[in-house]
Amino acid sequence: FTGLVRENSPAVVNISTKRTVQAGPDADSGLPELPEDHPFHDFFDRFRDGEEPPTFETDSLGSGFIIDADGYILTNHHVVKDATEIVVRLPDRREFDAEVVGADPRSDLALIAIDTSGLPTVTIGRSSKLQVGEWVLAIGSPFGFDHSVTAGIVSALGRNLPQENYVPFIQTDVAINPGNS
Repeated sequence: FTGLVRENSPAVVNISTKRTVQAGPDADSGLPELPEDHPFHDFFDRFRDGEEPPTFETDSLGSGFIIDADGYILTNHHVVKDATEIVVRLPDRREFDAEVVGADPRSDLALIAIDTSGLPTVTIGRSSKLQVGEWVLAIGSPFGFDHSVTAGIVSALGRNLPQENYVPFIQTDVAINPGNS
């Protein structure tokens, strides 16, 4: 594993995002939001102040990997979804603002870009050659810790989520912790 880690770690990045979130309609009052035809709707509505629910800023962490030396990075859609700010930190501690180039929510993939060049890239394999029982590694930034590595095996191929047939997922037992996108 050490060779794979040494070769690919320089292309694994930390991604931090900010997004503005609107609190639920009753965040301040604690009063339930009832349908207009509910018998107690008018009663509870009298206690509301009539203002818009408050908004607040929230932070998120994730990982990604550089797929093109000119700054294209693959990450998860949920990491950058609705982000108002995306910052990519390279292993050498340089930081860049990033923009979403494209995203596919159903497969949970997003392509982001930073304005730089000459970056290291990961070696991308072919899932069509992958076999059940092969070893796999996850390199990322779980819990905000840079370059954590976990190992596991491919448990199954061609898995689909219940009621879905969009993407045939690769099932693995490698530990994927929050932020290890």
